[in-house]
Amino acid sequence: MTSKTSEVYFGSVQHGRPARYASIGRKLDEIMKKLDLSTIEERDKVAIKMHLGFHEGYQTVPVFFVRKIVKAVKDAGGYPFVTDNPTAVYNAVERGYTSETCGCPIIPIAGVKDGYTKTVEFNFGNVGTLELGGVLHDADVLIDLAHAKGHNACGFGGVVKNIALGGYHGPSRWTKIHGVEASIPWWNAEKCPPEHAKKLVESCPDNLINYDEEKHMLSLGFGMCNQCMECVEADKDVGCLSLKQENFSMFQELMARAANEILKTFDEKKQFFLNFAIDITPACDCWGVGQPHVVNDIGILGSRNIVAVEQAALDLIAKEGLIENMIPPYYRNVNLDPAAKLHPFARLHGPMKDPYLVTGYAEKLGMGTRKYNLIEVLTPKKMLRKKPPTGVSEAAASFF
Repeated sequence: MTSKTSEVYFGSVQHGRPARYASIGRKLDEIMKKLDLSTIEERDKVAIKMHLGFHEGYQTVPVFFVRKIVKAVKDAGGYPFVTDNPTAVYNAVERGYTSETCGCPIIPIAGVKDGYTKTVEFNFGNVGTLELGGVLHDADVLIDLAHAKGHNACGFGGVVKNIALGGYHGPSRWTKIHGVEASIPWWNAEKCPPEHAKKLVESCPDNLINYDEEKHMLSLGFGMCNQCMECVEADKDVGCLSLKQENFSMFQELMARAANEILKTFDEKKQFFLNFAIDITPACDCWGVGQPHVVNDIGILGSRNIVAVEQAALDLIAKEGLIENMIPPYYRNVNLDPAAKLHPFARLHGPMKDPYLVTGYAEKLGMGTRKYNLIEVLTPKKMLRKKPPTGVSEAAASFF
């Protein structure tokens, strides 16, 4: 991947006319044309990696758009399939995703028991290996289809996170990637008597610190930590605790490395990336619940460069800012000071969870460039100049 400026195509949710020719659906069609699917060869197996949500988590990419992407792949001669982790696949029907509605099969990314995998060597921090989903590994083409939203562990979940975590089997995600932050020592057991360890447990308002008295061991849920530093304050007279930026950065760097290993299995000309910056929630779709949207709808971004399209999504969200009255009350440590130079999601999840870190690591790995040229398709201004529609409602019963 070169270091030159990459093209990122953008379709805004704002339209110039209340007409189909100006709609966001047509903008997606235009973005797919701009991405040029001609590199898909006849009968290529095309993995559309997306998150299908959990239980009542309905704010994933709507099936209306998925179907359009599937059609574009079929028109190019490819054989598309939607893929995600087994649990999300098995209950996807609850959120409207079926082979009939999507227009293609829906296949578990690591097989029916989450055990069909390919081992990838990492030796990064406390992570030796990760198990890449075998179904994703077998595909010829990758369409990384992400719902852009906040994420409690890394600030932002877009196209990088969509494959960096979602491309691997469950134990890799939950017991290895989530836990890499502890690779850098943050607690000195020798300096911490049991009574003080219990005090540190009580100091955390979110109950993220646990103490195993028998083993004399503290554990911290870095993924949910918002860096309020109340535990550090409680420890100031002892000095056995140290939460550093490096701890939190480990997650971001591992995400970039994990995504890179997946991209290595695909021809560079057969990789496509889409960030849907709509219904932008504060946390990941993994939670399985409906959430208030904390950033106004922005639109759809597409590119052949994973780093550029991620950077562009982050920049547009930063420009839009938070909808303050939509922030859930359980986000305690939100920094709304306009003088603080923080991304909106770092304001929510803590300053050490800067979502821009992952694009920096990805660029250093050679995955792409953060430099991009944003090209807007079917702009509202252009659509406004078009002749307005003469009829916008159904006048008689029709199948189409």
